[in-house]
Amino acid sequence: MYGYQKRGQVPPKRHTTFYRPDGKLYSEQLISSEGFSSDYTLTYHIHRPTRVLKIDKPINVAPQYADAVGMVSRSFKGYEVPEHDDYIAGRMPVLANKDIVISLCAPRKSMTDYFYKNSEGWEMIFIHEGKGTLKTMLGNIPFEYGDHLIIPKGITYQMHFNTPKNRLFIVESTTPYKFPKKYVNQNGQLMEHAPFYERDFRTPENLETHEELGDYKIFIKRDHKLHPYHYEAHPFDIVGWDGYYYPYAFSIHNFAPITGKLHLPPPIHQTWECGGAVLCAFVPRLYDYDEKAIPAPYNHANVDSDEVLYYVDGDFMSRNNIEIGQITLHPLGITHGPHPGAAERSIGKKETKELAVMVDTFRPLKMTKFAAQIEVEDYYKSWLG
Repeated sequence: MYGYQKRGQVPPKRHTTFYRPDGKLYSEQLISSEGFSSDYTLTYHIHRPTRVLKIDKPINVAPQYADAVGMVSRSFKGYEVPEHDDYIAGRMPVLANKDIVISLCAPRKSMTDYFYKNSEGWEMIFIHEGKGTLKTMLGNIPFEYGDHLIIPKGITYQMHFNTPKNRLFIVESTTPYKFPKKYVNQNGQLMEHAPFYERDFRTPENLETHEELGDYKIFIKRDHKLHPYHYEAHPFDIVGWDGYYYPYAFSIHNFAPITGKLHLPPPIHQTWECGGAVLCAFVPRLYDYDEKAIPAPYNHANVDSDEVLYYVDGDFMSRNNIEIGQITLHPLGITHGPHPGAAERSIGKKETKELAVMVDTFRPLKMTKFAAQIEVEDYYKSWLG
């Protein structure tokens, strides 16, 4: 994450006695990453967090891949993802590989009778439509249109929506999301030339502590299965925590774009990196200012990455006939670039109002059967004019 945080009550020293008002010990828990050698957080529970009542039969949620050629540029109508009452059942994988799962979700209702914990990946949830609160074991984070929610592996949470219509773009990673090394100094602080600053990130507040006992269901995801665990203690029975391992939010509207005299490459738009991908944010910005500049991107072939763009809003200057919520996939090694007329249209323009989220993966992505249902036919021919 990006710095030490503390909420609620914690003892002066870790791994020491910390007593409840009734004289019993609070139960300390360490949530650690990379085998106790990377970021971690210490939490203090009213009850032991190990009290399992029963475990139900696992539910398979592995991506179901379509029998399709991988070396084809494709596009998908993301707004055609079906609305669903349930946040978990409504998550529809579109593209995936061993490192990354990219899903769409249009949930109508909040999570009220169960909790969720992803124990196989870190999650980035982009809020395309909707408003609400991410409720977690470490506190609450309000969210709205344009927010990225970063939820580390192993953090129990619920999504509570204040709106009947909600649209989410979700990227799960088997490795942590970290700030690009080029933007971080030797002490872990974001540097002056970074397109965001520590003030831009929102961490959990309003720690809710529940003392009650009962039967609390947590769907724990591991090995592409949901394991329904029933715990006796409420998962939000924490009175305090401190450390570096916690969820946070970042609004795409707080990304400060980097611009130049001539067209700059996609890495200037980068927000996070992980072991299997990099994430980027394309936001409203001034165009290149050389009098002969062509603001539209040049034709290019990224021979090491599959490029995925999720179009959020505005007029994306390099594309023709792109709709809000549409997804494009340009596989590694296949040349792509501005659509016919886009380069010419961009000359002399001063700014763009586009909004998009990009995911560049280091392994080839596979298309799911659901993606095949919402695919734009013959997108690869769209450069013919």
